[in-house]
Amino acid sequence: MAAMEDILDLYSRPYDERIPIVNMDEQPFQRLSHTRELLPLKPGYVEREDYEYERNGTASIFIFTDAMGKWRKTSVRERRTANDWAEEIKDLLVTDYPAAEKIILICDNLNTHALASLYKTFPADEARKLAKRLELHFTPKHGSWLNIAECELSVLTRQCLKRRIPEIKTLRKEVKKWETERNRMQKGISWQFTAENARIKLDRKSTRLNSSHRT
Repeated sequence: MAAMEDILDLYSRPYDERIPIVNMDEQPFQRLSHTRELLPLKPGYVEREDYEYERNGTASIFIFTDAMGKWRKTSVRERRTANDWAEEIKDLLVTDYPAAEKIILICDNLNTHALASLYKTFPADEARKLAKRLELHFTPKHGSWLNIAECELSVLTRQCLKRRIPEIKTLRKEVKKWETERNRMQKGISWQFTAENARIKLDRKSTRLNSSHRT
């Protein structure tokens, strides 16, 4: 409950470009290639592909979302190690928000999502400088749906990733095209679920459980 209300309170804040609230998430992507040529689109038939495929390795897709600023950024990496996360965070702070006093970053509880990853990747003085501009908040365990970046990843998957993409170079190109178009359209997310909603929902659940136990 504490972690949930912390996140929901952040979402209720007015937009402040000096201290933007940014969500981040990541997901693996299986790179696949066709083993046979596609049957092309023709009247009465959609494009068809054989069910067999060839595995070409995996990639990790990082996404950062400033929902109130209607901005998002994607990055495709071969792995999702502590060093990868740290390098993404440095790029966010130095390249994307160089004038921000601090970034409030909302993410889930992966062990790589920690200030220690900055110290593992960069010299201590550089890591400290980055860490002082970063305020981490974590979604509750089993509550990743509270992360707005997860909503953006869902849209990315539906609009761009529901197909076979064998090469990481092509994957980067296609994901970046999606990012550019979505930013051009200024797509934002209107978050409606509040801390008050959460208390009502959890109180009802607690009441049902108590009634069941008494029965």
